[in-house]
Amino acid sequence: MATVDEFLSLDIRVGTVVSAEINRGARKRAFFLRVDFGTLGTRDSSAQISDLYETDDLVGLQVVAVVNFPPRQVAGVRSEVLVLAVDNGRGENVLLIPERPVPDGGRVS
Repeated sequence: MATVDEFLSLDIRVGTVVSAEINRGARKRAFFLRVDFGTLGTRDSSAQISDLYETDDLVGLQVVAVVNFPPRQVAGVRSEVLVLAVDNGRGENVLLIPERPVPDGGRVS
């Protein structure tokens, strides 16, 4: 079981996708996203969400991401944040998104 302190150590923020393209280096189809987190700046991510989304659908969409994991190389790109999604039971990842618009960089609490 995780403790509340462990959960609170995660920095989970909302940002707006400013660009999305197919990550051609991925074995399983994925997107390379650039996400604006307001005062935190713009961060990059590789996300396996292509079963339900197209690149054009993602630009302008607010997403939820963990922003304090160390960057890692994913399919040839530097992924700086982990965009959060939930498997819908059919193997498709559904993005976690705010129910209403919020300021970019807003922290999940």
